[in-house]
Amino acid sequence: MRAATDTIAAVATPAGHGGLGVVRVSGPAVRTIASALCGIEPVARHAHFAAFRAADGATLDRGLALYFPAPHSFTGEDVLELHAHGSPVVLDRLVRRVCELGARPARAGEFSERAFLNGKFDLAQAEAIADLIAARSEAQARAAQRSLEGEFSQRVRALVEVVVRLRVEVEAAIDFAEDASESASRETLARLFVDATAQHAALLAAARRGVRLTDGLHAVIVGEPNVGKSSLMNALAGSERAIVTDIPGTTRDVLREAVVFDGVELTLADTAGLRESADVVEGEGIRRARAELARADIVLRVVEHEPVAAPGELFVGAPAGATRILIVNKIDLADRLPQRSERDGVVTIALSARTGAGLDLLREALRHAVVGTAADGVFSARTRHVLALERAGVHLAAARAGQASTAAELVAEELSVTQRALGEITGVFTSEDLLGAIFSTFCIGK
Repeated sequence: MRAATDTIAAVATPAGHGGLGVVRVSGPAVRTIASALCGIEPVARHAHFAAFRAADGATLDRGLALYFPAPHSFTGEDVLELHAHGSPVVLDRLVRRVCELGARPARAGEFSERAFLNGKFDLAQAEAIADLIAARSEAQARAAQRSLEGEFSQRVRALVEVVVRLRVEVEAAIDFAEDASESASRETLARLFVDATAQHAALLAAARRGVRLTDGLHAVIVGEPNVGKSSLMNALAGSERAIVTDIPGTTRDVLREAVVFDGVELTLADTAGLRESADVVEGEGIRRARAELARADIVLRVVEHEPVAAPGELFVGAPAGATRILIVNKIDLADRLPQRSERDGVVTIALSARTGAGLDLLREALRHAVVGTAADGVFSARTRHVLALERAGVHLAAARAGQASTAAELVAEELSVTQRALGEITGVFTSEDLLGAIFSTFCIGK
């Protein structure tokens, strides 16, 4: 809990013209500002229709003033919201007038930062606010709402509780090494380690799904020149996004298009044809294509004919966990029917990007690839959460492995570091630098 000594103000609605704009003010000078600006003695959670006055008494605008006294406000401080007309000029004049009366312009994310510091929610929930604002699909919005309501934080805290119980058992063994109940303690430790490891594995898997959902899935279309990659991109995007010609090497850079499958955003990337080339520009395009492939969630490998080799050999360079879909294109030229098959974890679909035959099979395969990401119960997460969980997992595994052969003091230290890594997610253990980096990504007024 940290009491602010200054008052901050910012426009809380998006930049641009609109019917309504909101200026948010938070801090100890709120009541004084409300009195001088609106000529009112604010009543808690009551909408006052008022004229907003300049220093010389001229009317800046007329609108609603709402007052939320501490601690029952978003930030936990006294908060004043000024609802005015949504002109950028009017809102800027209001902010400048509020600053004349004792406030200062808020930093990006400073309202949410104060709410976190005042115990209104933890750090993971604060980040979920930004994720909810930035949501580009229904599934992203649902996941962010679950994190905002505390689902992610509750699971982290549940794991921390098990780690704390482990620390109690280990440190008790250090203090009472001659106790007759040592064997019982060993059984308790074994059970707790199993519980902690299982909870950690489930939470890490869920967080990774949450990151993919928050960031959006990345699907890359790769293959040799002139196999129909750009035609496939246009067919899936529903527009002439990529240039299609019979000349090899037409695509030189990475083209991206966002599509939504079952509420999950999927970014399609069309890439340069994979081949050896002496052309400097095309060579750079091929290098970028391989870089896109290396970070793909879904790889669409396009060929003209059924491969003789095992399908998996065509996906060299793809991440181990990526979904692999082999697309045999141009079936219209061979008078073939659309077909779907699966072998060695690779889904093969025969289709024609030009005529559209078989595209429904590909869309269904893409839908199946994203369904786990959009499953009920998925919460939003960020890369920093996954990294913290991975660090916690390393130290938890070290503690578990060392309980039989390592000094108890070292096991206790590994568990302490595990708890600290988990605490970084919710903000229990967080440096000022990390807080600054996190909240600086929020929008002004939030």
